[in-house]
Amino acid sequence: MKIFKSLILFLAFTGISFGENREKVLFDGKSLRDWTITDYAGRGEVSLDGNGSVLLEFGIALTGIHWHGESLPSSNYEVRWRAKKEMGTDFFGSLTFPYKTSHATLILGGWGGALVGISCIDGFDASENETANAYRFITNRWYDCLLQVTDTHFKFWVDREKLIDCNVEGREVGMRTGEIEMSVPLGFSTYDTTAKIREVHLRKL
Repeated sequence: MKIFKSLILFLAFTGISFGENREKVLFDGKSLRDWTITDYAGRGEVSLDGNGSVLLEFGIALTGIHWHGESLPSSNYEVRWRAKKEMGTDFFGSLTFPYKTSHATLILGGWGGALVGISCIDGFDASENETANAYRFITNRWYDCLLQVTDTHFKFWVDREKLIDCNVEGREVGMRTGEIEMSVPLGFSTYDTTAKIREVHLRKL
């Protein structure tokens, strides 16, 4: 029984799917098929690094990619990815994601490099609502990220440490106005940073 439980935990952590269409690899590191380079003004270069990652280079403000493949769930799902900041002092590997009929953006290392939070909830951005948290991100280190979106909650972990657990049932969820809106329905963005993203998986809950 212990061996079986250990196997289940291993398969769940490594992203091996249990059943048809429960989990989808969104980015495998081999191509940007199903992704589009987001046309932010002043964006940096976007390329594959040859080692399984997409490189989002330092630009003037935002650089990113967003999904243009098949439709994705808008609730009751989770996204896992790995992100690394190579240079810069603001957010890296941030994720815009769907929620019901709207979208929101998880900020990873914003407002000077330490803020984690979700924009926007009840009209307040990531620095002003209860999702705001501080985390010390180290340059050139990979971080395992997990965002869980259900009808009632947003939850987020970095390296298995839960940083966000927010009840959003019946609340207003939306995005900050501006260029970040170009990253829907699902997109990664950096701001004044160079970063890498890899191993992007989505699993239905």
